[in-house]
Amino acid sequence: MSDTVHHLPNIRDIFSLLPHRYPFLLVDRVIEFQPGIHLRALKNVTINEPFFQGHFPGLPVMPGVLILEAMAQTGGLFIGHSQDEPLGDRVFLFSGMDGVRFRKPVIPGDQVILTCSEARRRFNIWKMRATAEVDGRKVAEAQLSAAVVERSALS
Repeated sequence: MSDTVHHLPNIRDIFSLLPHRYPFLLVDRVIEFQPGIHLRALKNVTINEPFFQGHFPGLPVMPGVLILEAMAQTGGLFIGHSQDEPLGDRVFLFSGMDGVRFRKPVIPGDQVILTCSEARRRFNIWKMRATAEVDGRKVAEAQLSAAVVERSALS
């Protein structure tokens, strides 16, 4: 591990890089960052999350697709902060997933630690490994793909 100290992105940095806002911003804080190596973030899961009203009444479980989205947002932060040049007017769009596995349900009160690593780039497509853990136990994992595209191309 390097002795180099890197700035940990704060919530303002997260807002500047990710277009997501409540209730869809699923990364609360970056807790560890080594450019090009890995980024670890956390998501505090509370009973106040809007999805728990319907998923599932009396048995609140965080939807797997939202765990994947939290991992993808962590990947966006990882790639965005690891690049030599800023994203500028480009956006990071989740484009694929492989090898997705859900190992354990995520419930209110859990603190999910999200990690993205092993980023590889080919043209404008990035691939990376992502995991989600609660209390040191893996709850989900996937290989994620994303594209960095001009915001104007989406209009």
